[in-house]
Amino acid sequence: MDTHLRDLRYFVAVAEELSFTKAAEERLFIAQPTLSRQIRLLEASLRARLFERDHRTVRLTRAGEVLLTRARLLLAAWDEAQ
Repeated sequence: MDTHLRDLRYFVAVAEELSFTKAAEERLFIAQPTLSRQIRLLEASLRARLFERDHRTVRLTRAGEVLLTRARLLLAAWDEAQ
């Protein structure tokens, strides 16, 4: 499994915004379809759904909640190490 810091940053942005569009356009400055594809690939590599999605809402699953806590710690440690 090759999860990159970029994937974790994408995940955290969506988890904090609870919106793929807002995370893509306002935080990450990438196209929303690209972000959605990367999150689907991350979910596939982890073999876990990270978000419950419908046309109006995005919510974290239990696995998403666990990953969010750990991803924030990993990203903070990386930023500090740099």
